[in-house]
Amino acid sequence: MAQMMREVEDKSSPEYQRLTWDALKKSINGLVNKVNATNIKNIVPELFAENLVRGRGLFCQSCIKSQMASPGFTDVFAALVAVVNTKFPEIGRLLLVRVVLQLKRAYKRNDKPQLLAATKFIAHLVNQVVAHELVALELLTVLLENPTDDSVEVAVGFVKECGAMLQDLSPQGLHAIFERFRGILHEGEIDKRVQFLIEGLFAIRKAKFQGFPAIRPESDLVEQEDQFTHEISLEDELDPETNLNVFRANPNFVEDEKAYENLKRSILGAESSEDEEGSDAGSDDDDDDESDEDDEEQMEIKDRTETNLVNLRRTIYLTIMSSVDFEEAGHKLMKIKLEPGQEELSEHLGIRLLNERLNDPTMQGSFESIFPKDHPKNTRFSINFFTSIGLGGITESLREYLKNMPRLIMQQQKPASSESESSGSESGSESSSGSSSESESESESSSDESDRRRSKRRKRT
Repeated sequence: MAQMMREVEDKSSPEYQRLTWDALKKSINGLVNKVNATNIKNIVPELFAENLVRGRGLFCQSCIKSQMASPGFTDVFAALVAVVNTKFPEIGRLLLVRVVLQLKRAYKRNDKPQLLAATKFIAHLVNQVVAHELVALELLTVLLENPTDDSVEVAVGFVKECGAMLQDLSPQGLHAIFERFRGILHEGEIDKRVQFLIEGLFAIRKAKFQGFPAIRPESDLVEQEDQFTHEISLEDELDPETNLNVFRANPNFVEDEKAYENLKRSILGAESSEDEEGSDAGSDDDDDDESDEDDEEQMEIKDRTETNLVNLRRTIYLTIMSSVDFEEAGHKLMKIKLEPGQEELSEHLGIRLLNERLNDPTMQGSFESIFPKDHPKNTRFSINFFTSIGLGGITESLREYLKNMPRLIMQQQKPASSESESSGSESGSESSSGSSSESESESESSSDESDRRRSKRRKRT
């Protein structure tokens, strides 16, 4: 095939494109089929050397077929997809869409082997943070909505695979799923064997999923800041893009190939690209000069798509939504590694101007929950949080308030005590006046009686 490709003079002809397509398909299938936990780090550079943009449909198809044939290597295929997803998120999304569609077809057809394979693949994609945890919770809800022996068995296997990750990402959601398992167990309408599976799952949960790790050390290849998560619903209308699996002539074939060469050079580095250029029989001096110019131009390229900023915002949003309370959210947010330049408010405004904006009297109502003053505990938590992420300068007003809080409490207590004293004196004066009036009335009545006695004595005499 390589000789046939060298014999073709027109590199943009459909015949040459067909030959390169067949070679790409053969290469991708070979790399995916031979990947395992020990050689995955060596397979990844070879895979990026192929045109994955052109062969993204082939890559997804090969991964799904290989996983179906070897479910025991599902975590390896998921790790491979996770690495590719860091550079080509559209490939990760396409594979997730196809796996979800495969799952829906298997569920409708009651195809248990295919359903088990699809759920296991989704579970490990959730573990690798390629798929959002909501996909897992939605899948479990569907499986347990109308429980049968097979659907409950599939759900139990799914929780075993990704339960450890769900316990970290969405403990409340996992608790709801286990409550549903408990209800099914109490109903007693399923087979005894499946009931034992549920009881075993509860034991695994009690042991904090020991023996069922989310990611094995050899499969943990992606840094947290490089992860890209896709959120897909089972109810969405999904397009598998099956047209990407077949050959189609491309009028811009030469330009696209050069563009991927530049992209490949940026991913793999200059050394690997130079080795490949040296081994290429068709390279000449002009091509070397062009590649050097491309290297110089590439050093000046700046990423203005704000991809890292979007990923950071997504991470913060998902962290807050998956937390039980504000304390858990705060602790998780403090663990997020902020790269230099991501503190955009402080960077663009400066601490002084940012402080002025935050202390604007007209905006205080909007910042009550961020800078709480209702309780010393909440105030200290806010101060510690912003200090830990390098924005302690915006908490000066909170520190001053916390410092003066005892004096403010004393000032509030003094008016209350004075009011109680004044009310007590008023009640005392009223009681004294009442007693004096009573004594006066008693004296008047006694004087009247004495007058009557005197008049009686005079009459007798």
